[in-house]
Amino acid sequence: MDAAIKFYIEKLLFKLDYRAINAAEREEYACLSLGKARLELIQDLENEYIPPAIKKPYCPHFCIEIDDMEKSFSNLQAMNIKIVKGPLKIDNEETWIYFADEDNNILEYIQWFNKK
Repeated sequence: MDAAIKFYIEKLLFKLDYRAINAAEREEYACLSLGKARLELIQDLENEYIPPAIKKPYCPHFCIEIDDMEKSFSNLQAMNIKIVKGPLKIDNEETWIYFADEDNNILEYIQWFNKK
């Protein structure tokens, strides 16, 4: 949990809102935010965690809208964040990239060119 929280705060600029243990469910959880987006991390306190394999179609995943793919891609590379695929592009519509956190949860950055 410490490593996951550190990843989201230091690398993706999330803010830790709160962290607690649910004794009845034997889980630890942390709630983080990035603007209006909310993310909950949950850790099972009884069983060992085994990160999932990364495989297409990369679902489910958490998508974050960005303004500058080139800069965001460079930042991911500079922080040695695992790039899964991309950047990909649909001309005049969008560009996106899939990447993974340290537990192999898939994240996506997307930049829309023509917001409606």
